[in-house]
Amino acid sequence: MKTQKITLPKTVSRLWHEIDASLIPMGRVATQIANILRGKHKRNFTPHMDMGDFVVATNVDKLKFTGRKIDQKKYFRHSGYLGGIKQRSLKVLLQKNSGDVLKRAVFSMIDDLKFRKKIMSRLKLVNGIEHSYKIDIK
Repeated sequence: MKTQKITLPKTVSRLWHEIDASLIPMGRVATQIANILRGKHKRNFTPHMDMGDFVVATNVDKLKFTGRKIDQKKYFRHSGYLGGIKQRSLKVLLQKNSGDVLKRAVFSMIDDLKFRKKIMSRLKLVNGIEHSYKIDIK
């Protein structure tokens, strides 16, 4: 039986990426961000290693949604007790904190790994386009 040789990277270089969240719908922005945070865009991606980059999402306050999602989409949580289900609409969450909606979407797209919280700490959300994070120019 032939064995396969896997070469693991010795060091992980982390770049900064900037994504404008107002150009395309929220789900597509979230998938782009999740792939960059996870490191799937890199040639030497390894599933059990944390290889992702930093992401700065700008214009989070101007997220786009298609169809009637703003009126119809609901977010659920449960307290653990009987009848303890709580729901909030997307419209209410956008008024309260528009970045939280994008952060929830990205969090659910990343696999449930032991370093998922560490990956999410590399996501920076900014209202507007002005920010103080350094961006690598390619």
